[in-house]
Amino acid sequence: MQRFFPYLTLSVALILALIAAYYSVFGLSKLFSSQATAVIIMAAALEISKLVTATYLHRYWNNIIFTIKTYLISALIILMCITSLGIYGFLVSAYQETAYNVQEVDQKIDLQTNKKNRFESQLKTISVEKQSLNKNITELTSGLSNNKIQRKNRNGDIITTTSGSTRRALEKQLDKSIKRRDVLAVKEYALTDSISNIDLKILNLQTNSEAVAEIGPLKYVAKITGQEIDRVVNWFILLFIIVFDPLAVILLVSAQHAFKKNKPKKNIYGESKNYFELRNQNINKIIKQRNIVDNIKQQLIKEVREEIQKDKIQQKQEIIETLESEKELDPEPIEEVKQTPRPPDTPPKSM
Repeated sequence: MQRFFPYLTLSVALILALIAAYYSVFGLSKLFSSQATAVIIMAAALEISKLVTATYLHRYWNNIIFTIKTYLISALIILMCITSLGIYGFLVSAYQETAYNVQEVDQKIDLQTNKKNRFESQLKTISVEKQSLNKNITELTSGLSNNKIQRKNRNGDIITTTSGSTRRALEKQLDKSIKRRDVLAVKEYALTDSISNIDLKILNLQTNSEAVAEIGPLKYVAKITGQEIDRVVNWFILLFIIVFDPLAVILLVSAQHAFKKNKPKKNIYGESKNYFELRNQNINKIIKQRNIVDNIKQQLIKEVREEIQKDKIQQKQEIIETLESEKELDPEPIEEVKQTPRPPDTPPKSM
């Protein structure tokens, strides 16, 4: 894994650099759309120069004079800013296309909502008129059933009469009210059906629009933060450009450093060995040397113990030989000295 890690780092760095270059080139071409081809060629050359400059600074940092080093660092920073500007233009252009689609959907929803409000206003008017007609029909029906007509004369007295002409007039008014109520019922049904269709259209626009689905999370973030959606999108784009191209350049330099660490080295015999193999060999040599030293110590301790044991045995043999030689020089047995008994003590004479 350690051997292939530099290649992995280099691959990721090149992928990021290529994606950043693509976004930057096409972003700059959108900013200068009148000369898009020329801008693409120029931006591509600058992207390649940026990567070469970063690699050159890392490899020959200690060998570059101060003025050239200062210029190359300044040029590298400016090129990174240009790349970030191109990425910003590319992402802003992509967001504007989505925003236009969302705006179009919002306008359609507003039109349908206004239409729905007009229908609801008409439906409310019809409902009020129907209530009035129903009340009038009830009164006319009640008058016909009683066949009585009450009216006031000039003196203010209430006069109750029954008349065929009055009955015909009431029936005519009743028929007219019933027909008007039927017409209003048809209109009410048509308006209710139209409002239901408008609700379905609005729901379809809100749920089946790809632009609304794409920008939905940003709308939610804007709602939480209390900021406009354009400002939230601008923050996200700035975060992208801060980490995009600089990360590609840093990974490219890191890959060069990893290759340098993993570069094969030659020993005194001219054999190529990489850093990790040399390190493992050195560790194995140290372990072997320690094992040899431990074996030598054990052997020395064993030999010393054997020598001490031999010296002890030799000393014992010398003592035995000395005793035997002394015995041979004095063969006569040594007589035991008999002790004469001590006379008993005589008591002193009395005076």
